[in-house]
Amino acid sequence: MTVGVLIITHGNIGSSLLDTTNDMLGSCPLQLKILRVTRASHPDALRQQTKEMINCLNTGQGVLILTDMYGSTPSNIACYAADEQQVRVVTGLNLPMLIRVLNYPFLSLTKLAEKAISGGREGVYTCLTTNEGTE
Repeated sequence: MTVGVLIITHGNIGSSLLDTTNDMLGSCPLQLKILRVTRASHPDALRQQTKEMINCLNTGQGVLILTDMYGSTPSNIACYAADEQQVRVVTGLNLPMLIRVLNYPFLSLTKLAEKAISGGREGVYTCLTTNEGTE
């Protein structure tokens, strides 16, 4: 058994990131679902969908929820669900974070959340051009 992953994002962000990750890795080694949040989404319906998805994804090892932006509707819905046992929420979803998570499918929920955070942080750089730094 492995940790389940629930991605809750605005619009198609989650689907686009997962499609790109699947292209890069060839497959998705974890059980994963995506909840798409739009302007028309109703918070109560989102909370209910989130609970249902968590119940479907949790095979005993817990569920890692990844959201795109802290303080927004997706993260608020995720934080509501975090009251459940065996649920961890990590915000700031980016491609390096998702790839890192999917590269460690057999980690515990706590360790997988740590990998998500490290992948997200370590994937952010300032790229210098050849002209910068020479003045």
